[in-house]
Amino acid sequence: MTTLSNHVPDPRLITAFAERRDGPLHRVNPWTKVGVIGALVLAVTVFDRLALLAGLYGGVLGIYGLSGLPYRRLAGWYTLPMLFIVSVAGPLAFLEPGTPIGGSLSTPLGALSVTWAGLSLFAELTCRSLTVVTFALTASMTTEYTDVAYVLGRLLPRPIDQIALLTYRFTFVMLETLEDLVKAALSRGANLAEFWSNRRLYARMLGMTMLSAIERSERLVKSMEARGYSGDITLYGDVSRPPVHELLIVAGSYSAVIGYGVVAVYGVRL
Repeated sequence: MTTLSNHVPDPRLITAFAERRDGPLHRVNPWTKVGVIGALVLAVTVFDRLALLAGLYGGVLGIYGLSGLPYRRLAGWYTLPMLFIVSVAGPLAFLEPGTPIGGSLSTPLGALSVTWAGLSLFAELTCRSLTVVTFALTASMTTEYTDVAYVLGRLLPRPIDQIALLTYRFTFVMLETLEDLVKAALSRGANLAEFWSNRRLYARMLGMTMLSAIERSERLVKSMEARGYSGDITLYGDVSRPPVHELLIVAGSYSAVIGYGVVAVYGVRL
């Protein structure tokens, strides 16, 4: 399957892994995955030691591999979260006080240097972000669309659940439209490798994509209304309750994280 970019997750590829593969995590109940995601978000918020955060990230990375998912794709998809991490945590690494690493960098604002505390802070923020991103990708690549739609319909209030389902469906249409425009531009000799020199072409392609999206969305609304759509997409399917051993895993995860937080805050007083 071809993709527009190796650095942006392709929902078609994610759906293909979810529908056609049969790894260990594919057989885990979707509600269990939702519970684990919540526990991970709580854990990366509560944990304040680099060793714990690195271990948590390593464990999630191992689960990703055990699920039969490709590490090469994951490395490319890390581009966007790493850009966010560098833009946010990069300056903090220079501003954190402590023992400098190597020499300092002269700037108009003064001398700047990366400290060991700043490097540790950068590593902590990296582990926090990549842990959640990796497991979210793992869960989406191991859960069938019907189960995802059912869970979203139960978790999100109306009409947010309907907006989420329609947005997910329309994403595929947008990708097909954009791919057609890219193929047409390449067949006419365009060189899309250089962004700045082709900025006008990119602007035209973006404008055409938006216009096509508006036109298709209007046709989609009319066709759905003609079929009796009244603001509710009926979800055919059911996700049963997780088995007991999965419930124990989720409960144990929350207990461990909450217990660590209590000890970290009140441990000195106990």
